[in-house]
Amino acid sequence: MNALARRAAGLLLGTLCLPLAALAADVQPTHEFILDNGLKVVVREDHRAPVVVSQIWYKVGSSYETPGQTGLSHALEHMMFKGSAKVGPGEGSRILRDLGAEENAFTSDDYTAYYQVLARDRLPVALELEADRLASLRLPADEFSREIEVIKEERRLRTDDQPGSKAFELFRAMAYPASGYHTPTIGWMADLERMKVEELRHWYESWYAPNNATLVVVGDVTADEVKTLAQKYFGAIPRRAVPPSKLPLELAEPGLRQLTLHVRTQLPSLIYGFNVPAMATAKDPRTVNALRLISALLDGGYSARMPARLERGQELVAGASSSYNAFTRGDSLFLISATPNVQKQKTLADVEKGVWQLLDELKNTPPSAEELERVRAQVIAGLVYDRDSISSQATTIGQLETVGLSWKLIDSELDDLKRVTPQDIQNAARTYFTRERLSVAHVLPEESAHE
Repeated sequence: MNALARRAAGLLLGTLCLPLAALAADVQPTHEFILDNGLKVVVREDHRAPVVVSQIWYKVGSSYETPGQTGLSHALEHMMFKGSAKVGPGEGSRILRDLGAEENAFTSDDYTAYYQVLARDRLPVALELEADRLASLRLPADEFSREIEVIKEERRLRTDDQPGSKAFELFRAMAYPASGYHTPTIGWMADLERMKVEELRHWYESWYAPNNATLVVVGDVTADEVKTLAQKYFGAIPRRAVPPSKLPLELAEPGLRQLTLHVRTQLPSLIYGFNVPAMATAKDPRTVNALRLISALLDGGYSARMPARLERGQELVAGASSSYNAFTRGDSLFLISATPNVQKQKTLADVEKGVWQLLDELKNTPPSAEELERVRAQVIAGLVYDRDSISSQATTIGQLETVGLSWKLIDSELDDLKRVTPQDIQNAARTYFTRERLSVAHVLPEESAHE
């Protein structure tokens, strides 16, 4: 562990009273191999407890879908629990629950993943069940007709009836004019209404192949035992041709796009999104790590620039945040959101002016070495803390592999972040924080519609 990681670990130790084992940033033994049918397996040893997490990641998500057929990846995730050759609907979940395992699944723009957390000696059961539904999913029509109603209700609860979620969904549809990232993961309601189980069958047969998947196992295991189990349960599943998939690349400068929405909310809010590359699409990874540090510099706790200046200093905002996902399959967005301080009669125009002052300052003046070190230590501390969890390690590995990067970034990214200079921060701000790359949403209370 180098000096910076030690300082970060010390910060965590002092503030969170973590056990020393939780702060280990040393490289853990990690192994990868590929079965004859193309299934990639990554095994990361972590022997602190007799527990293991098993995840299988498929390279398919909502960015792979086409207009009129949105929501297929997420609907198929639901149907993967509805029976295969060896088990009936829900039976696999009951078996795992009886073993004390935790299990679930998730779908995103770029992937669909299934996971189990369980005692190390029960890993064979998880792998047998996972291989069974990869090889022989049933997709009964009666189960689908019930489940699609569950999915539609999920959409209503999480998006249609949530003004903030609804606004962000429409904002994304505008912010990604060229790539499949404009598609909501759950799908548009019109497509859910007309979805057929035959479409899911075709989606499953197209994308759910061992050569389009990565099995990640992290915990109290060795590479040899996982290799034996993977070969036993997955080895006989034949590889299949998978449709070609192209990176979701975005227009570099789509031009300024603006959206005004009136929703059931009490306070107005602002969403900014700049079209930027991600690690998988950037020409220079240093640019991406600079953007990651800029996000923390703007919104990395009490002393970050947005809370210190916009919230407490100028009293422009009641709250503000920034975020940037560097680990997408295609191009990404650098997001800033804020709510005006209406008690001080501040408007969205005031907030926009304040945000641009911060962005222009980054473009005109590099941060001091001291500020950059503080922000960097904070980001690294968060990563070190996060990696204490075997589930977090597995998820990071699976995500990296599935978006076209390598799991090895999990062990090199701390050093990559340390290489970013104040000049890199300034260069990234100058390149990407332009109006030609910007989408803006003004989200207003419904009662303001007449204005």
